[in-house]
Amino acid sequence: MATNSVQQPANLHDRPTKVRLDKSDMIIRGITYVVITIFSVCCILPFWMIIASSFSTEEAIRRTGFTLWPTDFSTYAYELLFRSPDQMIGAYIVTILLAVIGTVVGLFIISMTGYALQRKDFPFRNGIMFYIYFTSLFSAGLVPFYLLMVQTLHLRDTYWAILLPLLMNPWLIVLMKNFVKAIPHEITESGKIDGAGDFRIFYALILPSLKPALATIGLFLALGYWNEWYYSSLFLTSEVAYRPLQYHLYNVINKVASLRNSVAGSNVVLENLPSETLKMATAVVATGPIILLYPFVQKYFVAGLTVGAVKG
Repeated sequence: MATNSVQQPANLHDRPTKVRLDKSDMIIRGITYVVITIFSVCCILPFWMIIASSFSTEEAIRRTGFTLWPTDFSTYAYELLFRSPDQMIGAYIVTILLAVIGTVVGLFIISMTGYALQRKDFPFRNGIMFYIYFTSLFSAGLVPFYLLMVQTLHLRDTYWAILLPLLMNPWLIVLMKNFVKAIPHEITESGKIDGAGDFRIFYALILPSLKPALATIGLFLALGYWNEWYYSSLFLTSEVAYRPLQYHLYNVINKVASLRNSVAGSNVVLENLPSETLKMATAVVATGPIILLYPFVQKYFVAGLTVGAVKG
């Protein structure tokens, strides 16, 4: 006896239903798509203009200004940046190592601090939280900080002078504390009932629930280390072989600018020496790699914005 090969759904509710949009919903959705598209294009165009200008000649920039397509295509600005490839590669390696190590260690310290300050059975949490908040409002200034790093801690010409100041931030600690606040305290109590210690509770129960917070704060830490140049200018001298990327590019631009200024009153002509195109190429070299980090943390970053909004 032949049987029908097409299986019918057991229940009408098992059939996938398609939501029908009325005319007003379709108009609103269309307007939303148009607005988002325009906003996205407005965000992309400046960076695209930077890339196009970096591949133009200096004479074309002076003649036509910044355009969306390279004018008189040239790679001279990149050739000047990578004229010493060992210095550029070394700057990349130093910056990547500082960003990775600083982000991992900073996340570990900030997450433990936020968890401890949120524990209801921690007796000194209010005083410590006030101390952290107070340091975000008032500071001793640059001179005591410089003397502390150079004379007391002897960190001049070491990468520790770059790594340590960016490890913790009062605002990031407060942000992590608010993230931990969304985790029920009963989870900690259940871990204690099972005989787990504080560090075991934090590592096995609390930390896995903080993925959105870790991604959000980790992104801030990574960007801070990647864009760092100020501490490098204070504590790293020419005795350091490889400097962070941003400070290395900053020195390249300053050398070109000083060279142009030194021959401004003489008969030497430096028309082909890039100035504006070098700045554009520097922006591409400094910004390009860190953009690749965003797709990996975007979903956690969006989840971090809404954590605690729904209580279950």
